[in-house]
Amino acid sequence: MSDTYVECLVKAKPSVIGKFFKILLIVLTVIFVLAFIVVGTLIPYIIVLPVITGAGAYFVNLYTDLEYEYLYLDKELVIDKVMAKSKRKRIGTFSLDRMEILAPIKSYHLDNFKNRDAKQSDYSIGEELQPDLRYVMYYEGGRKIILSPSAEMIKVMRNTSPRKIYAD
Repeated sequence: MSDTYVECLVKAKPSVIGKFFKILLIVLTVIFVLAFIVVGTLIPYIIVLPVITGAGAYFVNLYTDLEYEYLYLDKELVIDKVMAKSKRKRIGTFSLDRMEILAPIKSYHLDNFKNRDAKQSDYSIGEELQPDLRYVMYYEGGRKIILSPSAEMIKVMRNTSPRKIYAD
C-alpha cells in the first residue's frame, strides 16, 4: 500500500484587536522602562509595571501570531496550530472515512448542509480573498471545519475519496 504525504502551512490573519493590544502593551512597556530609569531610585517598585506589560505583550504576540499546519498521510488529516513560530499544539486528527464532505466554501455541494446546526471551527487564513480558496469540511455530522488547504493537498485527498471531496 502506498502512503501519500502532503504538508501545507497557512498563516492566519491576526485580528485588529490583537494587533492593537500588542502595540499598546509594547508602548506601555517602553514608557514604564523609561519611567523606571528616571525615577527608579525614588520608587523601586515601579519595576513591576514594565515586567507585567512586557509579559502581557509576549503572551498577546504568542496568541495572535498563528499558523496552521495541515498534514495529510494515508486517509488522515492532522491539523496543528503553530503559535509565534515557537510553540506547537495539536488541534486534531480527522479521518477521511468519518468525514461527510469537503468542498469550497461557496460550493453548491454544501447546499444540503447549510441548515445543519454544527459546531464551527476556523483553521483557515481567516479572511475572504478573491478568489476564495477556503474549504469547508463537515465531520461526523456535528462539526464544521473551515480550512485553507493547498491545491496539491485537495488533489491527493480527492484521489482517495472522490465522492466526498469536491474541488468545483
